Amino acid sequence: MSDSSPLPPVRLHNEAELARDALSTPLLSRAARLARWAGPDTRVDAGGGLVDEQLPAAAQALGLSGEDAAADASEAWRVAVDAGLVEVVDEQEGTVTAGADLAVLTGGSPQDVLAVWRAALETVLADASVPDLDGLVDEDGEVDLSALDWDPEGEAEFLDGVLGNLYLLTAGEDAPDAAPVPLPALAASVIVPSDMGEPTNDVLEQVSDAMMRLDDQFRMLEPVGFVEYQPVDEALMADADEEPAAPVDDTDVTRYGMVRLTPLGLYGMRARLLEAGFEAPAVGDLADKGADALLDGTAQFPPGAAQAETEQWLRRREPLSAARELLAAARGADAGAPLRRLRCQQALSLVGASAEPALREVLDDAELGGLARVWLTEHGAADVPAPSEAMVYWLTIDTVAAQLAAEGNSEELRALVQGLAQQHSGFFAAVWRVDHPATADVLEAMGRLHPDKKVAKEARKAAFKARSQQGG
Repeated sequence: MSDSSPLPPVRLHNEAELARDALSTPLLSRAARLARWAGPDTRVDAGGGLVDEQLPAAAQALGLSGEDAAADASEAWRVAVDAGLVEVVDEQEGTVTAGADLAVLTGGSPQDVLAVWRAALETVLADASVPDLDGLVDEDGEVDLSALDWDPEGEAEFLDGVLGNLYLLTAGEDAPDAAPVPLPALAASVIVPSDMGEPTNDVLEQVSDAMMRLDDQFRMLEPVGFVEYQPVDEALMADADEEPAAPVDDTDVTRYGMVRLTPLGLYGMRARLLEAGFEAPAVGDLADKGADALLDGTAQFPPGAAQAETEQWLRRREPLSAARELLAAARGADAGAPLRRLRCQQALSLVGASAEPALREVLDDAELGGLARVWLTEHGAADVPAPSEAMVYWLTIDTVAAQLAAEGNSEELRALVQGLAQQHSGFFAAVWRVDHPATADVLEAMGRLHPDKKVAKEARKAAFKARSQQGG
């Protein structure tokens, strides 16, 4: 994942909903309960953790029992300290007091609550990058780091890469709640080279190792509300000396683990990406910006996200003035202009009949007149002047250029190209003369896309003439 190109837009739940989700997560609610439980007699060690003698009482305060109770209580306390819910007031004495952010959970704004949750998340993510130290304690009770093959920076980068790919899979969905991702596919996305055909046994072993690390990590990330996780089926790990191989049978892939970012996790992951310098848009970011920002910003959005963004933008504006602003922003002869005009046309379809005066005002505009006629005709307007042949050809070039920019060489564009060549006799003999910056590029694309060799050759010849006419 490169930070030089924008990520797909995400559709986030509103902050009030997310804050409620954050407050109900098991880990943050436990941390808050421990912060309220702590008193003058509570003692912590030099690192701010609860001393061992107090862990049973802390676990009891949380209603925890069983062999993991003390560990769960200890984790909740670390989150309480790191998230500012408790504060160490005397390191030598090891005493604590309520932290400034404890009151935020009951009286703060949604943004304040989410800031506390994000601090809790960072604690868990840091813990998730630390390997299991069981079995590495020597006779003196010290951890034997020499027996541990651990690269802290590399482990954190691995987890960040996995979460980044999970974000991409989630952000690419038009729906705000994406489907779960099989753990083997997620592990393979950071292990298997993109240009590798059949993975080697060595690579498959690496994928299997990664799955086991991720199984532990996602189990840790679920209580903080970051992911929903269906763990690897314990039956697949019956032999303690063997790790499960990546599945080959798609029907049982769910047994190997399924994970998805929660709406809260999607919010938190986007915040982390923004802090790391990535361009990570969210639907609604452009609602208070100008039409030029809307048309440029939604240029590469998936259809559903582009419509949702445009609907939010339109809700804040009076329809007729919004239509005029959109049309003004759609003008231009730069490379991005055809796609801007396509997005403008799609936005105007959401405005309704009240936009008609704005469309009539641009009927004689060389760049917008064809678009205006299409809109007026589709909306049943009376007295729509017929376009000239030159305007029809110009609009055709502009439309294909926009589709090329939006979709590349898609099947829909291939069908459009075939239809154009069939509907207009002498199309290529006339269209190369069109005074549009994209004429030559569009004709070259038509030559690539048309399945009929004779027609494709005509398109390439027309492209050559257009290029010569442009002097390049």
